[in-house]
Amino acid sequence: MASMMQPQIILLKEGTDTSQGKAQLLSNINAVTAVGDVVRTTLGPRGMDKLIHDDKGSVTISNDGATIMKLLDIVHPAAKILVDIAKSQDSEVGDGTTTVVLLAAEFLKEAKPFVEDGVHSQNLIRSYRTASTLAIEKVKELAVSIEGKSVEEKKGLLAKCAATTLSSKLIGGEKEFFATMVVDAVMAIGDDDRLNLIGIKKVPGGNMRDSFLVDGVAFKKTFSYAGFEQQPKKFLNPKILLLNIELELKSEKENAEIRLSDPSQYQSIVDAEWNIIYDKLDKCVESGAKVVLSRLAIGDLATQYFADRDIFCAGRVAEGDLNRVAAAAGGTVQTSVNNIIPEVLGTCEIFEEKQVGGERFNIFSGCPSGRTATIVLRGGADQFIEEAERSLHDAIMIVRRAVKNSTVVPGGGAIDMEISKYLRQHSRTIAGKSQLFINSYAKALEVIPRQLCDNAGFDATDVLNKLRQKHAMQSGEGASYGVDINTGGIADSFANFVWEPAVVKINAINAATEAACLILSVDETVKNPKSESAQGDAAGAMGRGRGGGRGRGMRRR
Repeated sequence: MASMMQPQIILLKEGTDTSQGKAQLLSNINAVTAVGDVVRTTLGPRGMDKLIHDDKGSVTISNDGATIMKLLDIVHPAAKILVDIAKSQDSEVGDGTTTVVLLAAEFLKEAKPFVEDGVHSQNLIRSYRTASTLAIEKVKELAVSIEGKSVEEKKGLLAKCAATTLSSKLIGGEKEFFATMVVDAVMAIGDDDRLNLIGIKKVPGGNMRDSFLVDGVAFKKTFSYAGFEQQPKKFLNPKILLLNIELELKSEKENAEIRLSDPSQYQSIVDAEWNIIYDKLDKCVESGAKVVLSRLAIGDLATQYFADRDIFCAGRVAEGDLNRVAAAAGGTVQTSVNNIIPEVLGTCEIFEEKQVGGERFNIFSGCPSGRTATIVLRGGADQFIEEAERSLHDAIMIVRRAVKNSTVVPGGGAIDMEISKYLRQHSRTIAGKSQLFINSYAKALEVIPRQLCDNAGFDATDVLNKLRQKHAMQSGEGASYGVDINTGGIADSFANFVWEPAVVKINAINAATEAACLILSVDETVKNPKSESAQGDAAGAMGRGRGGGRGRGMRRR
């Protein structure tokens, strides 16, 4: 009786929401599966696009996994992990963002029956980690190196990788055109890792094929003053001066006080202001530069002054563009016009101002350092150009990764089927429950070719049976067979040049397994209530703001 009278021990604040045990784990798995179902249809060359519009009214059309995951306002704490792995895949390798979300969701879907049957999640985690290690080793074993090829051959191979990435995007119809452009842009920046050296400028109008690559720097004409039209618009081998100062007539500060005894002295003050600006302009001209760019404003006086001396100038140039001109032309951005030595000036073969659609562009081409490139994108709708930019970003990342880690694997679900077969065979050599768990991991990997078929409107069961039969051949010649999107059958992905860098697949398997293991290891969720004192403070502040509080210094009656 005494034990029944024990008071209840309260550990957590009143209103705290806790849920734990098997039900909590299953709830998390269901949430992750629901997120996977959202992006499922965007996979592959026949994937559909998603139209997302937010509360501000801006509309985004995309089938890029990372973009969709960022724009979905996911509030479920476990499902947010998928957003993080999509972002990490995007920043690490650029492509495979839909794949990584889909794999994580499928791993958990396969684990769900075991959790319902009472299997401890740590047993699942252990087996999944083992399967992941085996899968990554197999990818490395199957990968083919593109090292040791001539520059032209290597360019061709990299273009194939870029075309595979672009085939699933909105601009897939022109993938060969853009793949070559992307490879040329990446080759232009060489070993430099800075992505911002490849500029992408968007100009509405025209069609996709009007897009072009500038082997150098291009940026939109900046705001200009009177006199600008009198300046020359084309130079051969000009010297380029880059500044970070204003070239404007500055009046004295408002609160300055100067006492004059003689009115003629006032003129000398005005003259001094003019002399300061003319001194700066003279030094710019004496440097021998024919193109003057500044991050800050170049005023009407300076514009006319340069026009009279056949010098081109542009003020308010974006910092990113100025830095890319510095990297390409070999100049250095100056914060003063004093002591401008020849070493700080850049140069290029041709500078010209060119009309592109409704915009005018300043184009620097044939730069000596050559470590930069600019892609000028054309297209009808703004949303289309935005999506084209995201697609090119993915392709650029893929080509950079392929240059650094020069191994490729067959795409089109071929590598997934081969790993799945390998893991199934391996699981039969293991005694105990682990055999079932590794087998379920192997089955989950088949989601990629299955989804490729579903999205293209083919019979997934039929195609997967053909693939299983081909991959089961002892000779190993079926290892590179994947889904043929064009015919609805199977084809040798390697022979059809459907390639992707091995690092994409390795990263996707790693990240998806980690996310699945993380979610399986959570058995309780605690949601703290909002702090009452915080609510009270907020209410008090609102009351005071509306005149609810007593005024300062008023006497109490």
